[in-house]
Amino acid sequence: MTVLQSIFLGIVQGLTEFLPVSSSGHLAILENMFHIETDGGMLFDIMLHVGTLLVVFIVYRRDIWKMICEAVFMFVDICSNLKTFLLNKIHKTSLKYKKIVHNSYRKFVVLVLVSTVPTGLIGVVGSDLISDAGDTLLIPGICLLITAVLLLMADTVQEGNKLPRDISYRDALIIGAAQGCATLPGLSRSGTTIAVCLLCGMDRRFAVKYSFILSIPAIMGAAVLEIKDVIAEPVEMGQIGIYAIGMVCAAIVGYICIKTMLVVVRNKKFVYFSGYCAIVGLIAIAGHFLL
Repeated sequence: MTVLQSIFLGIVQGLTEFLPVSSSGHLAILENMFHIETDGGMLFDIMLHVGTLLVVFIVYRRDIWKMICEAVFMFVDICSNLKTFLLNKIHKTSLKYKKIVHNSYRKFVVLVLVSTVPTGLIGVVGSDLISDAGDTLLIPGICLLITAVLLLMADTVQEGNKLPRDISYRDALIIGAAQGCATLPGLSRSGTTIAVCLLCGMDRRFAVKYSFILSIPAIMGAAVLEIKDVIAEPVEMGQIGIYAIGMVCAAIVGYICIKTMLVVVRNKKFVYFSGYCAIVGLIAIAGHFLL
């Protein structure tokens, strides 16, 4: 891989990770159409995703910090309740238990954990299918058409007002399952999860926040599972520096795009991305049969 190819794919990753047009779909299409060899492509893909993951931490740093703090406090309260349970059993007392989920950030933490379960299960069970899907233009093309439909639905759905306290764990499971399915190349993760969040009645601004923060455990989990494959792949040391350039480009462009998404969702402008996904999807399907 050349420096220019790394920069180009990094820009594509930054643009498509947060804009609802599928980063994995675009990378699969570009690599298939232009026969780009990444010489250790698994490591390169992970580094690109790490670049965009850093952007989520930067943009939502206050929310993430509060969630981390509340997660720690929840763990402490759970341990306290366990101690109370043992004391009640041993000494036949009736000491009161602490309420674990008693504020919005604690509920947010639990919702993300609940959503992560189906995402992880689908990711593990369907890993081979997901890997093979990126080797052809047909699957990304079809999935991009599905993304186009989801984005149209997101624009037309009735305005919701659900915040963490109003969101059910059933909603969280549905959103997590949608994110798991969105690991297929061409099915936009952000577009799919935001659309499903809106269909579940979430506030539009919070739907964006939920979608992007939910990506953190998904991307980190996928990276951990792929470490053994990365180690097994032969990668030249000179390529790692080239990969790093692509990662930086993905982070810079991603920061701009995540800010853009807040405006897009608030003003219901998904229709433009829907049209774009439909066109690219049709081109990819045509390319599968013609190339």
